[in-house]
Parts: sequence; C-alpha cells; structure tokens
Amino acid sequence: MPARPAVWYHGPRGAVLKRSGVKRRFRYSGPMSSGKLSKQEVAAGLSKLDGWHLVKGSLHRRFEFKDFTQAFGFMKRVALAADRMDHHPDWSNAYNKVTIDLSTHSVGGLTKNDFELAGKIQKIHGK
Repeated sequence: MPARPAVWYHGPRGAVLKRSGVKRRFRYSGPMSSGKLSKQEVAAGLSKLDGWHLVKGSLHRRFEFKDFTQAFGFMKRVALAADRMDHHPDWSNAYNKVTIDLSTHSVGGLTKNDFELAGKIQKIHGK
C-alpha cells in the first residue's frame, strides 16, 4: 500500500501535520504574530476606522441591520474574509444585531491584523 501524503492544516494555534494517522502540532510565527501594537499605534489605527472603539483591549463595534437575514448574510461575508486571513473575530448575533470584538490572543493585544480585518469588515458593511 502506498504511503499517504502529509497534509498540513493551518489554524490560529499553529499548524498540524497529519500523516498516517499521526498528528503533530507546530507553533509558527506567521502573519498573525506580527507583534503587539503600542498605544500610539492603536490610537493611529483607530483614527482610520469609523465606528470602532476599544473595549477591554479589543477593537469593538456593533452593527445593526434591517432583519436577521441581512445580519446573517453580513456574518457570512465577514467569516469568509476572516478565514482567508486566518484571523477570526469574537462575535455574537441577536436577531438584527452583530457585535464584533477583534484582538490577537497569541500576543495578548492588538496587531496590524486586527486593524486590517476591521477595515475589511467596514468595507463589507459598506460604511
């Protein structure tokens, strides 16, 4: 029987190598570990975003939509963008409201990726 090829899965906690039923987890410093931003860098980043503010060290924004369908459609588009970046928000949905918090848990604060994703979310929302 031929050997199965190795398959890598990348996620927020590193990479996982799966080969012949064996899993090995690897830490890596990919784009998500770009370094915690200083207070000055955070203030500069916030000045470029509309409607976002800091809550408990995270970028925070609440979006409101006409109904649940629009809110869920927005979440789907954000999920696709976040997954492409491998940078996932903490969020919640209650009928027509979506609340999003962004931070990089691996550095214990905000990174450039948080601001990049906030900008993409802002474009998806259209405001």
